[in-house]
Amino acid sequence: MSTPIMRRSRVLQQLRSGAIVHSIKLNFADARIAEMAALLGIDCIWTDMEHVANDWSIIENQIRAAKVHDTDTIVRVARGSYSDYIRPLELDAAGIMVPHVKSAAEAEEIVRAVKFYPIGLRPVDGGNADGSYCLIPITDYIHQANAERFVILQIEDPEPLAEIDRIAQLPGVDMLFFGPGDFSQAIGAPGQLEHPQVCEARIRVAEAAVRAGIFAGTVGTPDNSAELAKLGYRFINIGSDVNGLGSYFRRLAGRQPESVHQRGGY
Repeated sequence: MSTPIMRRSRVLQQLRSGAIVHSIKLNFADARIAEMAALLGIDCIWTDMEHVANDWSIIENQIRAAKVHDTDTIVRVARGSYSDYIRPLELDAAGIMVPHVKSAAEAEEIVRAVKFYPIGLRPVDGGNADGSYCLIPITDYIHQANAERFVILQIEDPEPLAEIDRIAQLPGVDMLFFGPGDFSQAIGAPGQLEHPQVCEARIRVAEAAVRAGIFAGTVGTPDNSAELAKLGYRFINIGSDVNGLGSYFRRLAGRQPESVHQRGGY
């Protein structure tokens, strides 16, 4: 019998090959939505614990439903202890997204908590889905987890821009993700996603990621994905289940489609 290995990240494989990766955000808890997205070929689903009342069993089932069809899951974690950060990885999420990272010191603490030696000092278990329930030898598990699981830091406030290059160049940071919605609110222009300061920050985040040799992510639409890619963004969330179902129900109700703001998760 061969020794099991950790499932490789589809997102990382594609990003490392130079491809653009698209994700969709799930607000609903039903794992069948994750399965449907995976069946239709979506690269990655982004599920949420910052704004959504998901519990761990919901997250676990969404991850399992997606990975059956080789689709990655990213979990945006709630801000909390290291346990809140590593538990999605132990459930075999491909990556986690940490919201509102505001300093290089904060980024260093996150990396220390979620990456194994020699990058960080994540607590070791290996007895969960990501370690094939202790069937992967511990040294292989540590090496594979550092290579095939990733951490995304959300830049959605003005404060981290002063240290953006230091944050991007920190070993163990895999992606910077610009959140224009919260950034627009933080500068006193809520919802103005094309405000000059938002546009400037969008460019600065992408440029910092490119300089550091890591990946840049943000939210967009199928229509502006190519434009964002030209700025350096390789990971783009292009929609969400709530917007899709809302548009469908609106049509069924006989109403004219309204202009719906793309809330891919900010």
